[in-house]
Amino acid sequence: MTAEAGACVGLVLVSHSTRIAEGTAELAAQMAGPEVRIVPAGGLEDGTIGTDAARIAAAIEAADAGAGVVVLVDLGSAVLSAATAFEMLGDPETIRLSKGPFVEGAVIAAVQASTGSSLAEVLEAAESAASLPKG
Repeated sequence: MTAEAGACVGLVLVSHSTRIAEGTAELAAQMAGPEVRIVPAGGLEDGTIGTDAARIAAAIEAADAGAGVVVLVDLGSAVLSAATAFEMLGDPETIRLSKGPFVEGAVIAAVQASTGSSLAEVLEAAESAASLPKG
Protein backbone atom coordinates (compact mmCIF):
# COMPACT_ATOMS: atom_id res chain seq x y z
CA MET A 1 0.00 0.00 0.00
CA THR A 2 1.28 3.48 -0.80
CA ALA A 3 1.62 5.73 2.22
CA GLU A 4 -0.88 8.53 2.49
CA ALA A 5 0.60 11.93 3.32
CA GLY A 6 1.15 11.99 7.06
CA ALA A 7 0.15 8.34 7.48
CA CYS A 8 0.92 6.85 10.86
CA VAL A 9 2.13 3.35 11.60
CA GLY A 10 -0.86 1.19 12.50
CA LEU A 11 -1.19 -1.32 15.32
CA VAL A 12 -2.88 -4.71 15.51
CA LEU A 13 -3.56 -6.14 18.96
CA VAL A 14 -3.81 -9.92 18.95
CA SER A 15 -5.23 -11.48 22.11
CA HIS A 16 -6.92 -14.76 22.81
CA SER A 17 -9.69 -12.69 24.40
CA THR A 18 -11.88 -10.30 22.44
CA ARG A 19 -12.38 -8.19 25.56
CA ILE A 20 -8.66 -7.88 26.28
CA ALA A 21 -7.90 -6.87 22.68
CA GLU A 22 -10.73 -4.35 22.57
CA GLY A 23 -9.93 -2.88 25.99
CA THR A 24 -6.26 -2.50 25.18
CA ALA A 25 -7.14 -0.87 21.85
CA GLU A 26 -9.46 1.56 23.66
CA LEU A 27 -6.74 2.50 26.15
CA ALA A 28 -4.06 2.94 23.48
CA ALA A 29 -6.39 5.00 21.28
CA GLN A 30 -7.18 7.36 24.15
CA MET A 31 -3.47 8.02 24.54
CA ALA A 32 -2.63 8.31 20.84
CA GLY A 33 -5.64 10.00 19.32
CA PRO A 34 -7.65 9.19 16.21
CA GLU A 35 -4.85 9.46 13.65
CA VAL A 36 -3.39 6.07 14.61
CA ARG A 37 -5.26 3.01 13.33
CA ILE A 38 -5.46 0.52 16.20
CA VAL A 39 -7.29 -2.66 15.31
CA PRO A 40 -8.09 -5.36 17.88
CA ALA A 41 -7.99 -8.96 16.66
CA GLY A 42 -9.06 -10.89 19.70
CA GLY A 43 -10.82 -14.17 20.22
CA LEU A 44 -12.58 -16.32 17.67
CA GLU A 45 -15.52 -15.32 15.51
CA ASP A 46 -17.97 -17.16 17.76
CA GLY A 47 -16.74 -15.23 20.81
CA THR A 48 -14.70 -18.03 22.33
CA ILE A 49 -11.07 -17.78 23.42
CA GLY A 50 -8.48 -18.26 20.70
CA THR A 51 -6.73 -16.61 17.77
CA ASP A 52 -7.47 -16.75 14.06
CA ALA A 53 -4.89 -16.03 11.36
CA ALA A 54 -7.54 -14.85 8.87
CA ARG A 55 -8.90 -12.33 11.41
CA ILE A 56 -5.37 -11.14 12.10
CA ALA A 57 -4.63 -10.73 8.38
CA ALA A 58 -7.82 -8.70 7.93
CA ALA A 59 -6.89 -6.55 10.93
CA ILE A 60 -3.44 -5.90 9.48
CA GLU A 61 -4.99 -4.75 6.21
CA ALA A 62 -7.40 -2.48 8.12
CA ALA A 63 -4.62 -0.98 10.27
CA ASP A 64 -2.28 -0.22 7.37
CA ALA A 65 -2.49 3.42 6.30
CA GLY A 66 0.65 2.93 4.25
CA ALA A 67 3.34 3.48 6.91
CA GLY A 68 3.40 -0.14 8.08
CA VAL A 69 1.92 -2.11 10.96
CA VAL A 70 3.25 -3.31 14.30
CA VAL A 71 1.51 -6.42 15.64
CA LEU A 72 1.45 -7.04 19.39
CA VAL A 73 0.44 -10.43 20.81
CA ASP A 74 -0.56 -11.66 24.25
CA LEU A 75 0.55 -15.32 24.46
CA GLY A 76 2.75 -17.79 22.60
CA SER A 77 0.20 -19.35 20.28
CA ALA A 78 -0.83 -15.88 19.14
CA VAL A 79 2.68 -15.60 17.70
CA LEU A 80 2.00 -18.66 15.53
CA SER A 81 -1.32 -17.24 14.33
CA ALA A 82 0.33 -13.88 13.55
CA ALA A 83 3.11 -15.62 11.61
CA THR A 84 0.49 -17.47 9.59
CA ALA A 85 -1.30 -14.18 8.91
CA PHE A 86 1.98 -12.65 7.69
CA GLU A 87 2.39 -15.60 5.30
CA MET A 88 -1.19 -15.17 4.07
CA LEU A 89 -0.32 -11.55 3.21
CA GLY A 90 2.87 -12.55 1.40
CA ASP A 91 5.24 -11.62 4.25
CA PRO A 92 5.35 -7.90 3.46
CA GLU A 93 8.33 -5.89 4.68
CA THR A 94 5.96 -3.37 6.26
CA ILE A 95 4.68 -5.65 9.05
CA ARG A 96 6.60 -6.24 12.26
CA LEU A 97 5.86 -8.53 15.20
CA SER A 98 6.66 -6.93 18.55
CA LYS A 99 8.37 -8.89 21.31
CA GLY A 100 7.21 -6.28 23.82
CA PRO A 101 4.54 -6.60 26.51
CA PHE A 102 0.96 -6.47 25.28
CA VAL A 103 -0.68 -3.61 27.16
CA GLU A 104 2.29 -1.38 27.90
CA GLY A 105 3.75 -2.02 24.47
CA ALA A 106 0.48 -1.12 22.78
CA VAL A 107 0.13 2.16 24.65
CA ILE A 108 3.73 3.24 24.11
CA ALA A 109 3.68 2.17 20.45
CA ALA A 110 0.44 4.07 19.85
CA VAL A 111 1.85 7.26 21.35
CA GLN A 112 5.06 6.83 19.32
CA ALA A 113 3.04 6.24 16.14
CA SER A 114 1.00 9.38 16.77
CA THR A 115 4.19 11.45 16.44
CA GLY A 116 4.66 10.27 12.86
CA SER A 117 7.56 7.98 13.76
CA SER A 118 8.84 5.29 11.42
CA LEU A 119 7.92 1.61 11.57
CA ALA A 120 11.29 0.80 13.18
CA GLU A 121 10.82 3.51 15.81
CA VAL A 122 7.31 2.35 16.71
CA LEU A 123 8.51 -1.26 16.98
CA GLU A 124 11.42 -0.17 19.19
CA ALA A 125 9.03 1.79 21.42
CA ALA A 126 6.73 -1.23 21.83
CA GLU A 127 9.61 -3.49 22.73
CA SER A 128 11.19 -0.96 25.11
CA ALA A 129 8.10 -1.23 27.31
CA ALA A 130 9.50 -4.50 28.62
CA SER A 131 12.06 -2.60 30.67
CA LEU A 132 9.70 -0.07 32.26
CA PRO A 133 9.77 -0.14 36.06
CA LYS A 134 6.41 -0.74 37.73
CA GLY A 135 7.24 0.20 41.23
